[in-house]
Amino acid sequence: MVNIRFVTSEDKELFLSLSREFYNSAAVLAPIKEEYHQNAFDELMRSRDYLCGFIIEYGGQTAGFGLLNITYSHEAGGKTVWIEELYIREKFRSKGIGGEFFKYVEKNYPAKRYRLEVEKENERAVSLYKKLGYDFLSYDQMIKDE
Repeated sequence: MVNIRFVTSEDKELFLSLSREFYNSAAVLAPIKEEYHQNAFDELMRSRDYLCGFIIEYGGQTAGFGLLNITYSHEAGGKTVWIEELYIREKFRSKGIGGEFFKYVEKNYPAKRYRLEVEKENERAVSLYKKLGYDFLSYDQMIKDE
């Protein structure tokens, strides 16, 4: 059984550990600075206005975590929910947990658009997202870091 709950202050070490696992996996381009993990946790504790964090449990064990960003998109005509991060630990994959997370998000965070990023090489994730109705957006992204 899948249980999805908000990250709480008691989850600090668990969240930081899961975040580090995610950013040292093939699902991302590169690891991030250590302070960014703490910054994300601090923002999760500050409010749920822009960033919402979830611990995902399966059979009473920690299976992973998810992060959502809430924004407004003029182009989409309203609220957009970014599935910023979804990480399911290897031993819990292919059990329907990712699909359950998406159901939870769409039920509890109604929006005009749901958006996510994926490494095209991550064929399992791409397959899941396509089954859930997601498609590639033709935009290339550009960034400027500080």
